[in-house]
Amino acid sequence: MTSTFPIARKEPHAIPIHGHTLQDDYAWLREKESPETIAYLEAENAYTHSVMEPAQPLIDTLYTEMLGHILQTDVSVPYRDGRFEYYSRTQEGQQYAIYCRVPVQPGLTPRPLPPVTGFADEEILLDANKLAEGEAFMSIGMTAVTDDGNWLAYSTDNTGFRQYTLHIKNLLTGETMQRLAERVGSIVWATDNRTLFYSVEDEETKRPYQIHRRSLDASHLTLSPDEVAWEEPDERFNVGVGRTRDGKFLIAEAASHTTSEQWFLAANDPSGSFQCIEPRRDNIEYYADHREGKFFLRINDTGRNFRLVTAPVALRGSEHWQEILPHREDVMLEDIDLFRDFYVACERFQGLPRLRIFDLAGQEKSSAREISFPEPTYTAAPGINREFDTATYRYGYHSLVTPSSVFQYELTTGKSTLLKQVEVPGGFDRALYASERIFATASDGVQVPVSIVYRKDAFERGKNPLYLYAYGSYGYSLPIGFNSNRLSLLDRGVVLAYAHIRGGGEMGKPWHDAGRMMQKLNTFTDFIAVAEHLVANSYSAKDRVAIEGGSAGGLLMGAVANMRPDLFRVVLSHVPFVDVINTMLDASLPLTVPEYEEWGNPNEQAAFEYMLAYSPYDNLAAKDYPAMLVKTSLNDSQVMYWEPAKYVAKLRTLKTDNNLLLLHTNMQAGHGGASGRYDYLKEIAFDYAFLLWQLGVEKI
Repeated sequence: MTSTFPIARKEPHAIPIHGHTLQDDYAWLREKESPETIAYLEAENAYTHSVMEPAQPLIDTLYTEMLGHILQTDVSVPYRDGRFEYYSRTQEGQQYAIYCRVPVQPGLTPRPLPPVTGFADEEILLDANKLAEGEAFMSIGMTAVTDDGNWLAYSTDNTGFRQYTLHIKNLLTGETMQRLAERVGSIVWATDNRTLFYSVEDEETKRPYQIHRRSLDASHLTLSPDEVAWEEPDERFNVGVGRTRDGKFLIAEAASHTTSEQWFLAANDPSGSFQCIEPRRDNIEYYADHREGKFFLRINDTGRNFRLVTAPVALRGSEHWQEILPHREDVMLEDIDLFRDFYVACERFQGLPRLRIFDLAGQEKSSAREISFPEPTYTAAPGINREFDTATYRYGYHSLVTPSSVFQYELTTGKSTLLKQVEVPGGFDRALYASERIFATASDGVQVPVSIVYRKDAFERGKNPLYLYAYGSYGYSLPIGFNSNRLSLLDRGVVLAYAHIRGGGEMGKPWHDAGRMMQKLNTFTDFIAVAEHLVANSYSAKDRVAIEGGSAGGLLMGAVANMRPDLFRVVLSHVPFVDVINTMLDASLPLTVPEYEEWGNPNEQAAFEYMLAYSPYDNLAAKDYPAMLVKTSLNDSQVMYWEPAKYVAKLRTLKTDNNLLLLHTNMQAGHGGASGRYDYLKEIAFDYAFLLWQLGVEKI
């Protein structure tokens, strides 16, 4: 048993920049292959497991509870794509999903929901459990089936580094061509059923920068040599490739955080050259789909929140554009789902998602039918809709108290039918829980939305422990949905709150703009304001606030723990981006150069000084901090393991309290943690045990 925490050695490392000299005594932890680095991480793991050993009965109890709320053998709702209907299923005791299909039956489309064991005539495309045999980690990246249904291209990652390998399976014979290409991203087939396009990452920075084209020789089970069909030289831009929903065009895209450009190629002319739809302009994004000789462009040229225009394929210049949905200051046009006779505008209004259907049968400009949702806070999003010529639309809905549900909207009647709602075993009663949506006033007067859920009979104003979660970066709107794991917190009286802070996308692009670059501090002060508001309004006892965030949300955790450590009792920080300056000064790392548009470039003095003011690693100080559990993974490709490792090592030498500080490194995973569903559940049980223990909900 390890009773004392490890002390990492200091090795002075000076970084002179802009008149400052930064000291990084733990830079040596970047040496991943060093035995000393691995020994330190393993020593931290041993200490963490020693400290948590008395909590093992609670961890086991939580795991059993959470497992009891999951239907371990289950099946998804099938969706049609060409001649087949596709679905996935899970089996009790198996870590991963099984991906299947069945032929479309005339007169029976869609088929009824399959039994949990699958249809009798099902064909298994991929069994991820078999792919995972002998592997500590397994993730399926992209999949693409040829139009004739005979060939499946797919990619896998067996390390967690999000470096995917391409494979092709003959669905007629079951034969598989393995490891055809490395560092593969998006995948798409042309209509000839033999030409494959896929994006490839740069070996140094993991930036997707090329679109490759290869032809399949079906008779010899071989692919032609790699041919670069399209390349993006600008390091700010990532590339991808896909197909319009009507199947007529391949679309290659280059996108940075603020600018995008798309190129097209007829899907029946795979040997041709890509042509630009609209030349890129700085700070202008657009995204295209196609219908009846026109591109439909969602573009933010006249306002940050996007509008919708059509552009003839043959006459693509902006002088030929026709606006069919204008820009609105109070509505974010997040996406467009385009079909033969209608399109769906996926919007966000007053911070909440909405789906509006527009008829295209007679004219492109038409009035909308809106799908209504009954709860104060929720997530509603497009489902899987592969068919272009359809009179139905699939969408998903869930909330903090309503399990994940799949609906089908009928265009002819305007009615939605529930196809499936995830079953929650173990006695879940929706009526026991309440959800609310409130607003907290930020330091500059801005109203910040907050979503809240609690168990009614366990809620006592001013006495409950609080769990507060947020992200607040990249314009990402925090989804508010159901998660049965959270019942283990709610049933113990923990109030759960989710802060929709600036830097996210809940209020459109301006909400993102107000929390990035030289406005990033708003993200942190918004979060603090939300925590203060929840305590002041008796959603929590003032000394029982736990907070959690991951990745860029881990940056949030580090920043607010430095700014207001007195406000929080417990911090759960997952793969946290805490070493902002050192990471953003290293252009060789994945993500750094493209993310100058999110955080700023510290090689510029003004940006450096602003980032230095909040960088968690650089602002650690000799004072009391909350109890912390910091988690990372050795193979993380997005936030390198050494950021949280250095952060904990430095904090250990500075903190003046006796609160727990634990670091745990998953030595066989990446950014998302364990890949198997049971392994991942054990990680959640571990986190919740730490949280409940430190909040005083459970005694250890």
